[in-house]
Amino acid sequence: MLKYTPDDYDARGQLRLPLSFWAILLLQARTWVLFVMAGASRQQGTALLELFYPDTHTFWLGLGLGVPAAVGLLLTGYRQRLPRLWQALRWVLMATLAVMLLLQGVSLWQQDDLSSPLVMFVSLLDVLGLLALWRQRRLADCFDPTQNH
Repeated sequence: MLKYTPDDYDARGQLRLPLSFWAILLLQARTWVLFVMAGASRQQGTALLELFYPDTHTFWLGLGLGVPAAVGLLLTGYRQRLPRLWQALRWVLMATLAVMLLLQGVSLWQQDDLSSPLVMFVSLLDVLGLLALWRQRRLADCFDPTQNH
């Protein structure tokens, strides 16, 4: 019995990556996305970065934590050539999301004033992304070489 329909596979026999995978990559690379947007708007770029990242340390930390998502984006085309690296990417993305959640929790705990609704919303999205990588069967099967033949 087939686990997935033939439409769920691409021409190479690999499971098509679900939309949730791309959303998780975009969520993890949010600092990179903002950095590119700031670079595209030359006059308001600095003001845009200062609006979302008033502390430069947080900005650089966000860029660093977005590197696994950028690597994941590059690795999507090399799933068959580098299967072990592709398998490890799932766990790296999960660990990165866990670190992001931990840092957001520490940041919220250290603030005396009311928490920003934006930070709470992003934290919720991080939790949903972590749960999707951990529990979503279709997404997990995309990282399993035996399911992609």
